Amino acid sequence: MIVSFSGKIVKDIWETNTSKSLPRDLWIRAKALLTIMHSTSDIKDLKIKGEPPTIRLHKLKGDRKEYWSVTIKLPWAITFKFREGEFSEVKIENYHKG
Repeated sequence: MIVSFSGKIVKDIWETNTSKSLPRDLWIRAKALLTIMHSTSDIKDLKIKGEPPTIRLHKLKGDRKEYWSVTIKLPWAITFKFREGEFSEVKIENYHKG
Protein backbone atom coordinates (compact mmCIF):
# COMPACT_ATOMS: atom_id res chain seq x y z
CA MET A 1 0.00 0.00 0.00
CA ILE A 2 1.20 3.52 -0.77
CA VAL A 3 1.39 5.55 2.43
CA SER A 4 3.03 8.75 1.14
CA PHE A 5 3.85 10.59 -2.05
CA SER A 6 6.76 12.92 -2.75
CA GLY A 7 6.43 15.51 -5.48
CA LYS A 8 3.84 17.07 -7.75
CA ILE A 9 4.15 14.70 -10.73
CA VAL A 10 3.13 11.58 -8.81
CA LYS A 11 0.32 13.40 -7.01
CA ASP A 12 -1.05 14.68 -10.33
CA ILE A 13 -0.96 11.24 -11.93
CA TRP A 14 -2.58 9.62 -8.89
CA GLU A 15 -5.31 12.22 -8.43
CA THR A 16 -6.06 13.43 -11.98
CA ASN A 17 -4.41 10.92 -14.35
CA THR A 18 -2.53 13.83 -15.99
CA SER A 19 0.73 15.72 -15.57
CA LYS A 20 2.30 18.79 -17.13
CA SER A 21 5.79 17.37 -16.56
CA LEU A 22 5.50 13.66 -17.43
CA PRO A 23 5.13 12.94 -21.16
CA ARG A 24 1.52 12.14 -22.06
CA ASP A 25 2.31 8.71 -23.51
CA LEU A 26 3.52 7.58 -20.05
CA TRP A 27 0.48 8.58 -17.98
CA ILE A 28 -1.38 5.25 -18.28
CA ARG A 29 1.66 3.10 -17.52
CA ALA A 30 2.59 5.28 -14.53
CA LYS A 31 -0.94 5.07 -13.12
CA ALA A 32 -0.99 1.28 -13.64
CA LEU A 33 2.24 0.85 -11.68
CA LEU A 34 0.99 3.12 -8.90
CA THR A 35 -2.27 1.17 -8.74
CA ILE A 36 -0.36 -2.10 -8.34
CA MET A 37 1.76 -0.55 -5.59
CA HIS A 38 -1.30 0.72 -3.76
CA SER A 39 -3.08 -2.63 -3.91
CA THR A 40 -0.26 -4.85 -2.63
CA SER A 41 2.07 -5.32 0.30
CA ASP A 42 4.53 -7.48 -1.67
CA ILE A 43 7.21 -5.75 -3.72
CA LYS A 44 7.44 -8.83 -5.95
CA ASP A 45 4.01 -7.95 -7.37
CA LEU A 46 5.72 -5.18 -9.35
CA LYS A 47 7.32 -7.88 -11.48
CA ILE A 48 4.30 -8.47 -13.68
CA LYS A 49 4.17 -12.00 -15.10
CA GLY A 50 4.40 -12.01 -18.87
CA GLU A 51 5.65 -8.41 -18.85
CA PRO A 52 8.93 -7.84 -20.67
CA PRO A 53 11.78 -6.97 -18.29
CA THR A 54 11.23 -3.25 -18.94
CA ILE A 55 9.95 -2.63 -15.40
CA ARG A 56 13.50 -3.03 -14.09
CA LEU A 57 12.65 -3.29 -10.40
CA HIS A 58 15.92 -2.62 -8.59
CA LYS A 59 17.42 -1.18 -5.43
CA LEU A 60 19.26 2.11 -5.83
CA LYS A 61 22.84 2.64 -4.69
CA GLY A 62 24.96 5.27 -3.02
CA ASP A 63 23.18 8.06 -1.19
CA ARG A 64 19.83 6.61 -2.32
CA LYS A 65 20.46 3.06 -1.10
CA GLU A 66 17.23 3.07 0.94
CA TYR A 67 15.20 3.51 -2.25
CA TRP A 68 13.89 1.20 -4.96
CA SER A 69 13.02 2.05 -8.55
CA VAL A 70 10.69 0.73 -11.23
CA THR A 71 10.97 2.02 -14.77
CA ILE A 72 7.98 3.64 -16.42
CA LYS A 73 9.93 4.16 -19.64
CA LEU A 74 13.52 5.33 -19.63
CA PRO A 75 14.52 7.80 -18.41
CA TRP A 76 11.36 8.08 -16.23
CA ALA A 77 10.96 5.95 -13.11
CA ILE A 78 8.95 5.64 -9.94
CA THR A 79 11.24 5.70 -6.93
CA PHE A 80 10.19 4.76 -3.43
CA LYS A 81 11.08 3.32 -0.06
CA PHE A 82 9.63 -0.08 0.82
CA ARG A 83 9.31 -1.31 4.37
CA GLU A 84 6.99 -3.80 6.05
CA GLY A 85 4.60 -3.95 3.11
CA GLU A 86 4.34 -0.18 2.66
CA PHE A 87 5.51 2.05 -0.16
CA SER A 88 6.53 5.52 1.02
CA GLU A 89 8.07 8.65 -0.44
CA VAL A 90 6.75 7.52 -3.83
CA LYS A 91 7.98 9.85 -6.55
CA ILE A 92 7.96 9.97 -10.36
CA GLU A 93 11.25 11.32 -11.62
CA ASN A 94 13.99 11.28 -14.18
CA TYR A 95 16.72 10.48 -11.68
CA HIS A 96 19.30 9.76 -14.42
CA LYS A 97 19.53 13.37 -15.57
CA GLY A 98 22.10 15.83 -14.36
